[in-house]
Amino acid sequence: MTVIDLTGKTAIVTGAAGGIGRATALVMARRGARLVVADIKPEVRETAEEIVAKGGQAEALAVDCATDEGIARIVAAAVATGRVDILFANAGVTGGLMPRLDTPTEDFAEVLRINLLGPWIAIREVLPHMRKGGAIVCTASVAGLRAGAGPIPYSASKAGVVNLVQTVAMALTGRGIRVNGVAPGLIETPMTEPLYADARAKGRENRIGQLNPTRRGGEAQEVAEAVAFLASDAASYINGQVLAVDGGLSAQLPFTPKWSL
Repeated sequence: MTVIDLTGKTAIVTGAAGGIGRATALVMARRGARLVVADIKPEVRETAEEIVAKGGQAEALAVDCATDEGIARIVAAAVATGRVDILFANAGVTGGLMPRLDTPTEDFAEVLRINLLGPWIAIREVLPHMRKGGAIVCTASVAGLRAGAGPIPYSASKAGVVNLVQTVAMALTGRGIRVNGVAPGLIETPMTEPLYADARAKGRENRIGQLNPTRRGGEAQEVAEAVAFLASDAASYINGQVLAVDGGLSAQLPFTPKWSL
């Protein structure tokens, strides 16, 4: 049985200032990887500092992860370690939490730029340096699988990420590089904090995650473990797939149960 061992590998994690990105960087470091962590937020340096404090290796870059210039700096830092094995293209924004039919063009375009164009730029720039056996993981969302789980621009961008994973995996046929994605459900992160805060303020914390059969929201650590698995040799025969990490939400047509446990 192959274990999740990333010893000696170099991994890039974008959107690593907090939430799923930070949790994944920490998990990968614990599994032996060297990290290049990036985010437009300066708090990404705290992620690297935590990894180093725990005996790992990490370099932080505060850059826009959805620009040619930003990604070029990230890839150069990884290449400087002597190898590039893993890319976790995770940086993203919601663009607002409520569905709106009057979203301005520039706002919609910005969500697409960060959530969909960003992963594509990262993939495009890292591929020339990624050796056979490399792994790419992108953060999609259950909102990209079906309607009803997120605002319109966000959902559309994440549906694009799902297709990006599939088409790039096929385009890399025979190259020995796998491309997969994760589709988180409701996960407690800085991005979803307003939802959690509102539920707690109204005394409805017990209703968080009520639509999935696990009957709770998820934690960033749970998504991080799934990403580490997909990036490792333990997932060597998984390619072109998007793994839902959502407590079972996407396995059903959501409804509010009428019974109590």
